Amino acid sequence: MAFSSLTLWTTGCSDDDYPDVDGQSPSVTFTTTHVQSAIGRTFTIEGTATDADGISTIQLVCADLYLDKTIDLIDIYGEPLTSYELSYDFTTQADELGERFVVTVTVTDVGGRTVTQDITVTMDGDFSVPVFVSAPANESTVTVLLTEGVAPSLTLNVSVSDDRALDYLTVDIEGLSDSPVTVDLGGATAYSYSGTFALPEEQQEYPLTLTLADKVGNIVTRTATIAVSELQDFESMYLADVATDSELNSDVFGVPMLVDHTGEYEYTALYYNQAAGTEVYLLAQDNSFSPICFGVDASDSSALTYDTNNMNPLVLTEANVYYKIVFNTLEQTYETSTYSTNEAQDPWGTEMTYGTETMDVWSDGSTFATFTFGITSSSPSGVESFTQDSTNPHLFYSEPMVLSAGDTMNFIITNYHQSGWWNKVRWCSTSETDLTVFGYYTQSESKNPAYTGPTNVKDVWSKPEVTTSGTYRFWFDSHLGRAKLVQEN
Repeated sequence: MAFSSLTLWTTGCSDDDYPDVDGQSPSVTFTTTHVQSAIGRTFTIEGTATDADGISTIQLVCADLYLDKTIDLIDIYGEPLTSYELSYDFTTQADELGERFVVTVTVTDVGGRTVTQDITVTMDGDFSVPVFVSAPANESTVTVLLTEGVAPSLTLNVSVSDDRALDYLTVDIEGLSDSPVTVDLGGATAYSYSGTFALPEEQQEYPLTLTLADKVGNIVTRTATIAVSELQDFESMYLADVATDSELNSDVFGVPMLVDHTGEYEYTALYYNQAAGTEVYLLAQDNSFSPICFGVDASDSSALTYDTNNMNPLVLTEANVYYKIVFNTLEQTYETSTYSTNEAQDPWGTEMTYGTETMDVWSDGSTFATFTFGITSSSPSGVESFTQDSTNPHLFYSEPMVLSAGDTMNFIITNYHQSGWWNKVRWCSTSETDLTVFGYYTQSESKNPAYTGPTNVKDVWSKPEVTTSGTYRFWFDSHLGRAKLVQEN
């Protein structure tokens, strides 16, 4: 890369303590004179300065960045150096508005002779890999059902994004004649792909590889298996109260909601319905309505179907109640019933009431404080307490939070306590990244023996990764042990 302006001049004579060797100005070469960085990141200016007489100082100045740094080599090393490897780190502010800056680097020798080099710093660096916002989970199995009289096909929906510029997406289903497919993404920051692939009418598995690249050469891949088979007894099923793949994948976690696998081909979903007329579907995968989605048979409202051409949603007609939906995917049957929020049980004991001074601070009856809980990334005194819903006392929500793509969160749900880890109540996810269920931590001090909801014996801190920047709100149902972090409308 060509050097920017380089200025040389000679002044004065050598300090008596450091006699001239050649009386020449210093020289300096840089790894690059154009540094690409990004707002809030650390960039590094690197180079080699030499001078036979000895280098006394190196100064880096950029008024726009409030940078004015002098590296005094004599002060640091006790003598001038004839060669110095410069590696200076500087972090831009997270709220920096500029896009281009010039850092002037001046090398001075013991004779006062200098060399000056301008380093251009631009905020157009690409440091993040592209992201699969919506796609089959890595190493998962996508099942396509064999149905008599219907040719099997797979509709694959993939959404991707990048903070700078996408290059291409390749979809490779090994063994199919119309694969692989490569899509030129043309520098877009987001793209949604939908492709339909015909499959042979036989039970067979096909390896799927998704390859995503951005314009600077960052590449990520996902692998999965496409399985053409008879109906399976799926280990996991999900309840979706949204209508599109985009809505399924606009959350950080919690949408769709995992339901309980209660028997062979049998599942039970417990769901709090806030508004009359909510439409729900039952899915065999958590990130798409295809390939397997169950709804109400349009020809027989008492039955389920996975024929999307003859399907209606299951409509929940009563508001502010809990629904219990029991369904069998093999028999294609379902039953619904409801129970009130008064009948719903919370996992903590009856001696505490949320938002009131009913928490025994030291468990000795001497001091009582307001009982609240929420999420924390540090300690009980750092809990951001939830607001309790005015209609359903088991439903809680947070203040809006602004999250950035690439963020990795770190939290648990626990009670506020002014001093130390006092587990009056606590909920933990199944693992750091599996946040489908928040089980009540069984070592909490307060327990309700009538509670039959999910529990957790492990003190797990949840660490989900944010894929899309935005404003989110955390919702938590203490009766169901279900949480979701979804974008605000």
